[in-house]
Amino acid sequence: MRGIRFVRSTRIAAAGAVFVAAAVALGSPTAAAAPVCPGAGQAPVLVGRAPGAVIEGAIVDGLGRLYLTDLSSGRVLRMDHPGATAVPIATVPAAMSGGLAWAPDGGLLVGYGDARVVVGDLARSAGIVKVDVTSGAVHPFAVGLSAANGLAVARDGTVYATNDFASLVGRVLPNGVVQPDWAVLPSANGAALSADDRYLYVSRTFTNPGVSRIPTANPGAPESLVTFGGGDVFAAPDGLVLDAHGRPIVPTDISGQILRVDGPNQFCVLASGLPVSSVLTYGAGTSGFSAGRLFRAGFDGSVYEI
Repeated sequence: MRGIRFVRSTRIAAAGAVFVAAAVALGSPTAAAAPVCPGAGQAPVLVGRAPGAVIEGAIVDGLGRLYLTDLSSGRVLRMDHPGATAVPIATVPAAMSGGLAWAPDGGLLVGYGDARVVVGDLARSAGIVKVDVTSGAVHPFAVGLSAANGLAVARDGTVYATNDFASLVGRVLPNGVVQPDWAVLPSANGAALSADDRYLYVSRTFTNPGVSRIPTANPGAPESLVTFGGGDVFAAPDGLVLDAHGRPIVPTDISGQILRVDGPNQFCVLASGLPVSSVLTYGAGTSGFSAGRLFRAGFDGSVYEI
């Protein structure tokens, strides 16, 4: 890892994509032993492409428009409906853009600074900006975080941010106070809050791969829900979401599966054949990327409906 702080973000993104692609090509063990979820197993449907983009974050607004972050350029892209061209609407201050989340006032929160995630716990040089999706204006929101690979926002406006290459999970309070070491969980990545904000669910990507939940009232006592042991350890779970029943659904970078966690160490396969999957998001609204539909985006720049 020597010298990684000085490597251009585009090269880091490309290297990460090559690593994952190579692992798939070499036939790394996957979570193939997991059963197919009842009623699932249909082939994913390609619904959009952002050529050249290395997608890290994805989220849908109330009008059914899909927003994506390009890890290689720091651009925020928007697709207005399935099949639409991905149009840049903003660029964050540093490349290696990360997670996306909606602020209570409707602004789009974008994590940045992930080029230094390996030393993020020490440097704390990552941050969050707020983007006006109408004008494209970018405003400062928070600095001093370890990273912001995954973002989640509570109903009171508290923001949580994760770092998949290190250990600190940060928190930004509604008054703007930044707590970069709110919790410690190695390789916490995707972030999603339970409906009552009692738990922050995170995927664990590189260290002890699996899914955990962190009690927001007791961050020092994280609970592991699933650990991918044996061959499943190569799954590399990434940006998760929660379904309407509060069950984590997680994409896997290397095995290319979309997994649903049904209980302690119980999971099933919703879809497969999608290597380099990085993030999942549910649709919203009545048109475009609409409510009730699940979408996957990946380092390959492609968006699929699951």
